[in-house]
Amino acid sequence: MEKILIVDDEKSILDLLTVVFEKEGWQVNACLSAPKALKLMEKEDFDLLLCDIKMPQISGMEVLKQVKEKKPDIPVVMMTAYASIKQAVEALKRGAIDYVVKPFEIDEMRIIVSRGLEQRKLKQENILLKKELKEKYSFKNMLGKSKKMLEVFSLIEKIAGTDSTIIISGGSGTGKEVAAKSIHFISPRRQNQFVSINCGALPENLLESELFGHVRGSFTGAIADKKGMFEVAQKGTLFLDEIGETSPLTQVKLLRAIQEKKIRRVGSTEEILVDVRIIAATNQDLKKKIEEGKFREDLFYRLNIIAFEMPLLRERIEDLPLLISFFLQKYCQQMGKEIKKISPEVMNILESYHWPGNVRELENVIERAIAIEDSNTIRVNSLPKELLVSPQKEKLGHFSNDGFSLNSYLDELSQDYIRQAQLKTGGNLKKTASLLGISYRSLRYLIEKYGLKSQTEIDS
Repeated sequence: MEKILIVDDEKSILDLLTVVFEKEGWQVNACLSAPKALKLMEKEDFDLLLCDIKMPQISGMEVLKQVKEKKPDIPVVMMTAYASIKQAVEALKRGAIDYVVKPFEIDEMRIIVSRGLEQRKLKQENILLKKELKEKYSFKNMLGKSKKMLEVFSLIEKIAGTDSTIIISGGSGTGKEVAAKSIHFISPRRQNQFVSINCGALPENLLESELFGHVRGSFTGAIADKKGMFEVAQKGTLFLDEIGETSPLTQVKLLRAIQEKKIRRVGSTEEILVDVRIIAATNQDLKKKIEEGKFREDLFYRLNIIAFEMPLLRERIEDLPLLISFFLQKYCQQMGKEIKKISPEVMNILESYHWPGNVRELENVIERAIAIEDSNTIRVNSLPKELLVSPQKEKLGHFSNDGFSLNSYLDELSQDYIRQAQLKTGGNLKKTASLLGISYRSLRYLIEKYGLKSQTEIDS
């Protein structure tokens, strides 16, 4: 319920407005003196102040001044029986949202107060939304406690306050756009737009129009002038996802826009000044593309002022419990379910999996499992079949031209077999050792060597 404070030295005015406003469902506090009203405002929060100008002891203009100094977000409406344009202008200059001359129409007063309360509500919602956005995309809420993610957080914190262009590399699904949003929402540009465009999802002619805009009649279907993403992101951040997919012609135009801070809409000769921060992302090796003649070297170095890589999920497997917990909460809330945990067998499978689709694939797996699961724990039969295929079968045949580490491969294979054996024996280490054909002491050594989770030992 909105709270209104009325201050006027005429009791009849206070009584009338109290009755009118309470009928509207508003809570009303009425004061006959300014000093009493100011003391009340120090103790309580109000959504609107309605204040007479001419009062003994302290004038309404002085009340307005003090309120705007201490609580500037509270809308103030001034009232007076002595109409004066000069006085009205002065009140508005000092921060009043409106000015009412007595005797006033009740309907007029009701409309003015309703409008003031609505403005207050919208301001509060806007502040809350910006706070939520900042928290949502703040680097502090990019989930991870692994060394690689902590390094990413530290770098984001350092570079967010600059205007330098950035390239974020990393595999598909590693969270490159989330990182870009985090940079924007803790930067000085956070009050303005974050605009994202996937350069690999559009043909060349359409991408040019999306980036730079077009004028009416410039091509078939251009029935009106249209702003491009550079203009939409003015004073904000433009995120160019999959920058490596752009054509040579688009690369030339991007280079010019970044260097000269000017763009030209398709079909126009007029140049438009733009002020945007560019963050690009790629899952490709841009240096290799430069060698192949598929990416401009000058554009690369213009973008590559600051560069960092988002780690693959399999490189930060210790972050898995944090991510799983987050996705569990998110999708249980969306689907109205109460699944609070996953079984130890499922956790072992998730930790053993290679995660080619990274965090995005993990999110999809958890969402699917929650949708299918009918108990309060995610079990093995709720996982997709591809996760249940032996991990080592996936790894065979991936012999790179750049070389191969047999020791690393054998270490990974050993870890996979130990995890699977533990699953079959329910964590009984003696039975696990027997199943693997090694001694109990050897198994303990390997668990310590690989940093595997030690499960509770069950004596045979």
